[in-house]
Amino acid sequence: MRERVARSLVWLRRDLRLDDHAVLDAALRASEEIACAFVLDPVLLRGPRVGAPIVQFFFDALAELRERLNALGSDVVVLEGDAPVELLALARRLDARALFYGRDTDPDVHARDGRAELLFRAAGLAVHGVPDHVYYGSDEVVQDGGKPYTVYTPYRRRWEARFAADPRPPLRTQRALRGRTVAAAALGASLAVPRPEAYGHASNRAYPRAGATEANRLLRRFVAERADAYGQERNVPAREGTSRLSPHLRAGTIGIRAVVHAGAQARTWLGELIWRDFYHQLLAHHPRVAHEPFVTAARALRWRDDEDGWRAWCAGATGYPIVDAAMRQLEATGWMHNRLRMIVASFLTKHLLIDYRRGERYFEQCLADADLAANNGGWQWSASTGTDAAPYFRVFNPVLQGKTFDPDGTFVRAHLPALARVPVRYVHAPWEMPPLVQVEAGCLIGRDYPEPIVEHAFARRRAIEVYGAVLGRGRSPA
Repeated sequence: MRERVARSLVWLRRDLRLDDHAVLDAALRASEEIACAFVLDPVLLRGPRVGAPIVQFFFDALAELRERLNALGSDVVVLEGDAPVELLALARRLDARALFYGRDTDPDVHARDGRAELLFRAAGLAVHGVPDHVYYGSDEVVQDGGKPYTVYTPYRRRWEARFAADPRPPLRTQRALRGRTVAAAALGASLAVPRPEAYGHASNRAYPRAGATEANRLLRRFVAERADAYGQERNVPAREGTSRLSPHLRAGTIGIRAVVHAGAQARTWLGELIWRDFYHQLLAHHPRVAHEPFVTAARALRWRDDEDGWRAWCAGATGYPIVDAAMRQLEATGWMHNRLRMIVASFLTKHLLIDYRRGERYFEQCLADADLAANNGGWQWSASTGTDAAPYFRVFNPVLQGKTFDPDGTFVRAHLPALARVPVRYVHAPWEMPPLVQVEAGCLIGRDYPEPIVEHAFARRRAIEVYGAVLGRGRSPA
């Protein structure tokens, strides 16, 4: 048992809540009182790895967290600059003897945390990294010999076996905070929570709503109204069949233990949460996947330099409605349905043969739930470069995907007004409309809606040839 100290500093990052909070729990057990801090990193906030949706989400969540701490008579100290340096200065000012923070699997964040640990320990202060943003840590669900899994199905079986033996209920940290936080007056100077515009991002009311209040509302609604039908509804983008909790899990406005235990009976949904743990443990044990394919042979893939295709994909102007509607949804709302993420990723990497890393970075800039482990895992799955990925010869047909998951065109019409009057039989392949039907629908292909930028059968053959030359075993599939 670690020695109890009078005061500790809690460095909040992707854990912007007060309840079911493992870092706060550990700090409260080791300290008489705690102070909370959040550091704004101008380099990150103005850099290429974040965009307006996630910046707005974090700032709004931070503002709500401040209100909750104010209600306890305390506050969150908001700083700006190099986190390790700023935090050490704050710890000295508050006479805090220890720093607590949530561990992260992002290699860049891990390196920064290492600097913080060295700096604090050199100053004679204790540092404690606490696992919090995954249900089981990267070394807790492993093979018998301790080797990490690289295939999801056996990982899930081991995860579920551990869950049966070692369930971890939500932590009641908010109740324990009363009377244990440093008074606001004693915390000293703190910055106001900024708006996204302060770092070059535009606010948008259409982006996902942030904060623990909203996160808990979404969880209650999902469990009460959607969990039972999740397996049937989760792939239909026109319906509200998913939880919409991904931005909240990314920012930590809700605890993973609370989410798992609330929805554990919905096995399909639980499987998605296990995928999240799986991708985080993969990144922790193989940090190189942040920059290169997990399958080393895939480094030799000959990606195309297709700037026209890239711009069309980003703009939702590929000529394939399900792809274009998904990209328009992303641009307008900062969120995209998971089935659509697979479709657009497959289109970019297989139809256009554009490097998955460009798409991955674009999603980081556009998504309110952009998370390195899950985003990278999803892109490498679609690109057939990752662990347990889709086979290289699986090339989603965007027309069939649209007909299967948006059969009456409700979703594509909602995001592509040009297709509003296109008959159902043509809505996922509008270029097949006879000229007279185009006129009647008010949708002339090439004027009101673009022709496909690439023909599917040709793109599929080309992708199989390129991928097969690198990843194939024997004759490529027909």
